[in-house]
Amino acid sequence: MGRYVVMGVAGAGKSLIGSALARALGVDFVEGDAYHPPENVARMAAGIPLTDDDRLGWLRALADRLAEAAAAEEGLVMACSALKRKYRDLLRAGDPTVRFILLRGPEALLAERLAARRGHYMPASLLGSQLATLENPGPDERAWACDVAATPDAIVAALVALATRPSA
Repeated sequence: MGRYVVMGVAGAGKSLIGSALARALGVDFVEGDAYHPPENVARMAAGIPLTDDDRLGWLRALADRLAEAAAAEEGLVMACSALKRKYRDLLRAGDPTVRFILLRGPEALLAERLAARRGHYMPASLLGSQLATLENPGPDERAWACDVAATPDAIVAALVALATRPSA
């Protein structure tokens, strides 16, 4: 069973798609945001973008969780922005076989979703910095990309088909 990181900027639907994919595959779901230390959450809530140093401990904790699942030969779906290649490299250190799933869409759609979101600490004002930071996965990263303009059900169905094909 594989391990997957559903990645992208705020508003892309990482938690929604990730949790639905985990249910469809019958594996655990890890909400990466739950691993942020309180200082990171406070910075983001104040509209202050995180630095690479701020993210380091968080990414290591997520890599450790991937390593645990890999060692136990368990499937796992994780939601994590993983915006830069070096962040994904850190996650791959936990599980070299992890598959990244990039959720992407037009900025206007992402901003609309963020504006409608309630009860989340990530303000819409950070979308621009996240889009500027995003490094699309390279061909050597074996990532799958999904257009978030599709319905969540259609995205999950396509991902399940990819994840369950023999060459996945």
